Amino acid sequence: MSRLLQTSLIAGGKPAPRVVGGEGVRIRLEDGRWMLDGSNTGGPLGHRHPKMIKALHHAAELPVINEGWPWIEREQAGDELFETCFAGEDWAGAVRFCLSASEANDMALSFAQAYTGRSAIATRERAYHGFAGLSRSATVQPQWHGGLAVLDQPSKPAPTPFPVRQLPAPLGAKFGDPGTNETAAERLKDAAELLTDVSATLIDYTQGGYYHDPEYQDLAARACREAGSLWIADETVTGAGRFGQMFSFQAGTERPDIVVMGKGLAGGGSPVGAVIFSQELVDNLQGMSWRNYSTFRGHPVTMACIRAYLKVLRDEHLLVHVRRMEKVVEARMAELYDRHPSVARIDGNGLHWTVEMHGPDWRSFYANTSEVPLATKVVARAAEKGVMLATSGEETQVFIAPPLIVSEPEIHEIIDALEAGLEIADALYEAT
Repeated sequence: MSRLLQTSLIAGGKPAPRVVGGEGVRIRLEDGRWMLDGSNTGGPLGHRHPKMIKALHHAAELPVINEGWPWIEREQAGDELFETCFAGEDWAGAVRFCLSASEANDMALSFAQAYTGRSAIATRERAYHGFAGLSRSATVQPQWHGGLAVLDQPSKPAPTPFPVRQLPAPLGAKFGDPGTNETAAERLKDAAELLTDVSATLIDYTQGGYYHDPEYQDLAARACREAGSLWIADETVTGAGRFGQMFSFQAGTERPDIVVMGKGLAGGGSPVGAVIFSQELVDNLQGMSWRNYSTFRGHPVTMACIRAYLKVLRDEHLLVHVRRMEKVVEARMAELYDRHPSVARIDGNGLHWTVEMHGPDWRSFYANTSEVPLATKVVARAAEKGVMLATSGEETQVFIAPPLIVSEPEIHEIIDALEAGLEIADALYEAT
């Protein structure tokens, strides 16, 4: 029996199969099966990538130093991050590396509270920003409340210590029902008033299956400026390649005060987070000391992995590859939507797509039911076909986000398995 304290996506759920190995875009399970890794936002280079292995070997020979000591390779990683990801973004000022994106969001929010003198924070409906410190309060999906989901009983959420405002969700869809007929301007018409006491507004680009367009982002950013709230672009999932561009905010004209990165930034070789400040904020901090510190931030292993991933991103032209694969995925998604009546909407960009099925309102799902969620059933059938997909703890959503090195035949394999899973959903939908 394992001594690890484990949990599952729903109360009383069974633990996932043990993973014992991996190679390329596939993982090997304890029972000997090889599974195509179809939902791995933290592993853009898949498993055992030779450049990541080389970086880890290099890091093993480096000194163990904490965040308080200046170190040349940390500075080099920062320089290379700006040269690779922020080329042409002259407004960007400086970076601080973290242990995770959750921690980075917490750091950014606590900084904003001190900087503005306000305690309230804001996000948008159905947002997820992690669970470290203040980021937990900014995670407003009902099933991810940071507390306890009790089987067939009311959940026990952790308390929120300060006000959290929620902007209307950026509804939309590539295929199916977008969920609203309102324009972004109509949905955000009261945003500036909502944000008048808000220290920072945290906006992400994928959570809950919402992939908002540049208009939504720019309108929200202008509302932040009007209200005196800092705008934090949470690019945890999307930063450094997932959408076939460096950042999602670049699709709009406005630029954030702070950018948060994580997940794939270290190529999957190490946990990672990063907070990037605008030059304006950096200039305004002259004569101040940001009293936020951690022993293992900017660790040599993480820095080596960041530098290795950025080099692969550049040298192997991953952004071009992702944009090419996006066309393959989108064509298959159009066919999938036409074939499966259980599917309500599909949205996505690059190599991150969400399929949402008809079912209960997401606002009523707290992951405390003994009934197996529909999305879990779909994922289980896909696993029988040799593909690992994910639900992100949602009741009616499945998302695909394979490593960025995925090939076209492997994309077809992923979506074939997803379609096999959707046959279960179709049967249940047609029976109602």
